[in-house]
Amino acid sequence: MRIEIHVRGLKVDDSARMLFERRFKFSLTRLNNRVGRVDVYLSDMNGPRGGVDKRCQIVAEVLGLGQIVVEDKDSDLTNLIDRAAGRLGQTVRRRIARDRLRQRQRTHGIAVVN
Repeated sequence: MRIEIHVRGLKVDDSARMLFERRFKFSLTRLNNRVGRVDVYLSDMNGPRGGVDKRCQIVAEVLGLGQIVVEDKDSDLTNLIDRAAGRLGQTVRRRIARDRLRQRQRTHGIAVVN
């Protein structure tokens, strides 16, 4: 799994990047063989004015499922990364489980309803 963090309008040092990468890897534990690439886009929407203006958009390439996108906003960057990484892990696990269920239903001749 390859994780790339893209930052626009924020100051993120190397130690913070490493912390964020570790958090994303932890949220995707046991899914490494299904997740090929994760692009994290961090931006400051309002500039120095403050407020709930930091945005995190995550695009994960999941083998067999395509792209999964998770987006969140917060005023604190660390809380934002924590919550977005957790949501990414949950979303990927849920989509994989749904895909497995559909595959089982197809092999057993059960009609799949979207």
